[in-house]
Amino acid sequence: MNCIIIDDEAMARAIVEQFTIENKNLTLDAEFSDAIQAIKYLNQNQTDLIFLDIHMPTFNGFELIQTLKNPPKIILTTSDRNFAIEAFEYDCIVDYLVKPISRERFDKSVNKVLSINKSTQPSLSSKNEEINQENEKFLYVNIDRRLIKIDIPTIYLIEAKGDYILIKTTSKNYTVHSTLKKIEEKLPNDLFLKIHRSYIINTKQIIDIEDNSVLIEKDVIPVSRSNRPELMKRLNLL
Repeated sequence: MNCIIIDDEAMARAIVEQFTIENKNLTLDAEFSDAIQAIKYLNQNQTDLIFLDIHMPTFNGFELIQTLKNPPKIILTTSDRNFAIEAFEYDCIVDYLVKPISRERFDKSVNKVLSINKSTQPSLSSKNEEINQENEKFLYVNIDRRLIKIDIPTIYLIEAKGDYILIKTTSKNYTVHSTLKKIEEKLPNDLFLKIHRSYIINTKQIIDIEDNSVLIEKDVIPVSRSNRPELMKRLNLL
């Protein structure tokens, strides 16, 4: 199994790293002291297992799990015994290791993950599917080293501004270092449409269409000639 380690303590990472090297069932791909850097990695890469600390600055382990669209198996590593009950509210969490971690306890935890992978658990799969569907209603954006949760249906307009995008919602606007292409991949196709090289709109929130522009909230947005046919397909015309 491929795995990664997320823990802000250097000594704790070193111990878990050594255990993974010595375990023939594990391949360590990466380790992180910062939760946000780990989230960026997981958005671009897949892993089978995460050894995850609960207490970390900026972002704790549970908050990190909530940002993942399809979390892999997770073994929590912590010096705090008080979160055991909360931990097992998450289907992806397989075990809870209390520091200092012994080699015997570590291997037992890994074997537990292996046994789960070998067995079929349709009820667990259906629960994970429900969680994934719920997660698809939200988008997390990185602003000033904080991950801000945005309710996707409230987004009505996304505008490209150089190396940044401006996300406009019904309650607040957000400027994010990203591209239209990246955010377009994370938005539901039934709600959003790119109507211009600089704009993505929520088609459900169109107020008016006139010639080659649409009105959403108080914004008048141009529609390119090449994107107009797809826009017209989306509309429930009388």
